[in-house]
Amino acid sequence: MQCSSCSSVFLHPDHYLSPKQEKSHYENHNNNPDDPGYQNFVSPVTNAILLNQTEKQYGLDFGSGTGSPIMKVLGDNGYNISQYDLYFHNDEAKLQQQYDYIAASEVAEHFKAPYTEFKLLSSLLTPNGQLYVMTGFFTDATDFANWYYKNDHTHVFLYHPKAFEWIKEHFGFREAKIIDNKLVVLEL
Repeated sequence: MQCSSCSSVFLHPDHYLSPKQEKSHYENHNNNPDDPGYQNFVSPVTNAILLNQTEKQYGLDFGSGTGSPIMKVLGDNGYNISQYDLYFHNDEAKLQQQYDYIAASEVAEHFKAPYTEFKLLSSLLTPNGQLYVMTGFFTDATDFANWYYKNDHTHVFLYHPKAFEWIKEHFGFREAKIIDNKLVVLEL
């Protein structure tokens, strides 16, 4: 289905995997945080954080999965960052704090309730905080039938760049910068 407001594409809830199936799918990912290839994959996020944030600030890797190269890279650089993941690091106390920045790498496309998730993420940021969202973008030029990104059964919401303009306006962000058509930096 496609949103008439933001042009994003989303899966009908009747086709969602069960939480057990979803967790099993994630457990099959090769998420070794020490893998240089995996670190390179998330480098748009880590490079942006290293450029824009300081070691004194407090960050959160939201949707960190079984092993987080974001935690590894930033930790190795002296950054203070925690992790939260629904299935693998589900510490609700992490959702009761505020952060100077939040990394959400390859997680937003899994949001079954994007409004609720972005409302939560914006509430977890301190004033002037930044949200780094890395995801595949669906654009008018995307050959949807042949687009690999839609083939992952856990990808239930595929964002058009217009969606981040909507998110910016509805959740009080000052700016939404799209970088290299894969990373969005939302600034409170």
